[in-house]
Amino acid sequence: MKQKNRRIERSVSTWGWTLTAIVFLFWPLQAQTRAGSDSLLGTATLQNCVHYALSHQPSVEKSLMDEEITERIIKGKLADWFPQINFNYSYEHFPNVPTSIGMAGGVTEVATGLPYVSVGQFSLSQTLFNRDVLLASSSAGDVRRRASEQTVADKIEVTANVSKAFYSVLVTQEEIELIDEDIVRLQRSYQDAFDQYKGGIADKTDYKRATILLNNAKAEKKQSEEFLKARYAFLKEQMGYPPAAVLKLTYSSGQMEREALLDTAQSIHYENRIEYQSLQTQKRLQEDNLDYYEWSFLPSLTLFGSYNYNYASRAYAQLYNTNYPSSVVGLQLSFPIFEGGKRYQQIKQAQLELDLFDYDFISLKNSVNTEYAEAMANYKSDLNNYHVLKENLELAKDVYETIQLQYKAGTKTYLEVISAETDLRAAQVNHTNALYQLLSSKLDVQKALGTLQYQ
Repeated sequence: MKQKNRRIERSVSTWGWTLTAIVFLFWPLQAQTRAGSDSLLGTATLQNCVHYALSHQPSVEKSLMDEEITERIIKGKLADWFPQINFNYSYEHFPNVPTSIGMAGGVTEVATGLPYVSVGQFSLSQTLFNRDVLLASSSAGDVRRRASEQTVADKIEVTANVSKAFYSVLVTQEEIELIDEDIVRLQRSYQDAFDQYKGGIADKTDYKRATILLNNAKAEKKQSEEFLKARYAFLKEQMGYPPAAVLKLTYSSGQMEREALLDTAQSIHYENRIEYQSLQTQKRLQEDNLDYYEWSFLPSLTLFGSYNYNYASRAYAQLYNTNYPSSVVGLQLSFPIFEGGKRYQQIKQAQLELDLFDYDFISLKNSVNTEYAEAMANYKSDLNNYHVLKENLELAKDVYETIQLQYKAGTKTYLEVISAETDLRAAQVNHTNALYQLLSSKLDVQKALGTLQYQ
């Protein structure tokens, strides 16, 4: 029975080690698979594309790395508040030992040292007050904020660029779909013209014109398909998406139309703009800089101490046999009395540089007002243009269908069918382009207002 139990225990142990080995062997592969799948988008909605770009776009990654670098710089500056401990070691050999010459009672020569000397020193210093470390401590928060604001600015720019590139792809895709519909209509029109030619109702020019239009539509589709590849490439670049990976967008024209609408009664709030926030942070940093120069009239105070191991001997072999230790503890106060008016001039310069920010705020507000006025004017114009072209599209569809029926009934010429087809195609393209332009104008208005969401 005991032997059977031992066999069972050995079997369980063996299986345990086997399972552990399998986990360690296949866990990296599973992690790589998850990492690979996480780096691609299964459903490429606009929101997903923007989120992907905020995690993979090189400009955003660089900004985040700059934040980390800034954090390391701050911690490096703040490290001066901590005790500074050092160790120094020296070894000296005097082939000719220094000699002191005395004149009392005649000339006497006395050796003042030994041939072999070695010193080991532990030293400690603690800054109690120093304007450099005080500046680092007081401005650390604003320095961090300035770095993070640059990241926010980059994220806003990436969001706008990805959104416009996303809409550009969708518009091109919709144009291709419209061309496909146009090709179907032209093929049907060609067949009607050809049937009428065969039936002796019309001459051959009608179906030849239909052939020309059909060929032009196919050539236009090929051109749009090539444009689509280029616009996909541009979108992937803006997202930081792998160029060779497949990316399929999910969206609808109805959703685009709903999202194109914007409240045109909104007013400007300058504090919403990241540029305004960044300027406020820079002003606070300049105030800290002014304080730094004003602190130059204050003394620096440092606590220090050291412990020395002193070794000296006539023979090198006995150098470290005897130690003559010494130690010291002290307080150092450094007070600059007069520097030729340098500190006063530095304070005045810092104050003038601080005053310049008032003009920077005025310039920024004027620039934001102009940007908002232009963006809103473009949006209102594009919105009106979109509604007009949407109405034109409905009219062009109705005209085409009516003339097509009249042509089949023999009351209209094929030339009128071609004209109606051309008008319909132009109305479709203009309507699609107007929608893209309206969406782009909306993004510009949101950027001007500082309300563009990037998360």
